Amino acid sequence: MRSFSLILALACLLGSPVLSQTDADRAAVLKTLDSWNEGWRTADANLAVQDYSEDTDWTNAFGDRFQGREELRKGLEFIFSLDFVMAGDSGGNEFTDVQFLTPDVAMIRSKLVRVGQQTRDGAVRPDRHIHHLRVLERREGKWQIVSHLISQAQEKG
Repeated sequence: MRSFSLILALACLLGSPVLSQTDADRAAVLKTLDSWNEGWRTADANLAVQDYSEDTDWTNAFGDRFQGREELRKGLEFIFSLDFVMAGDSGGNEFTDVQFLTPDVAMIRSKLVRVGQQTRDGAVRPDRHIHHLRVLERREGKWQIVSHLISQAQEKG
């Protein structure tokens, strides 16, 4: 009976989310959103990528993929140079859900709405509901984004 209780306790622990994360871990993970959002607001690619790992993997809502922080930085410099892309404002995140998968791996789901962005010909786009899924890993004591996937919700119907 004692063995059964031990196995049951272990199964519960292994099957449950990681509960040992501190408020400091959560704050550090969420802080990575600030540099990304401010980098976009100010068109500063260096700031936008400061929390990305050297080997990051990033894909935007249009399917553009950049592998590595330097490739992402260069890609963002190009994207930030496009006036029609940078038109408008994203405001703040509508939500940020953090889940710790292990003590050193976290996932953030977030959403923001970009209003006033334009098409290439200068027409104002409908509001874009943009979802972000980021995976972070604690490396050498610092939380770094190792994967970032961006998607856009489309109107249904």
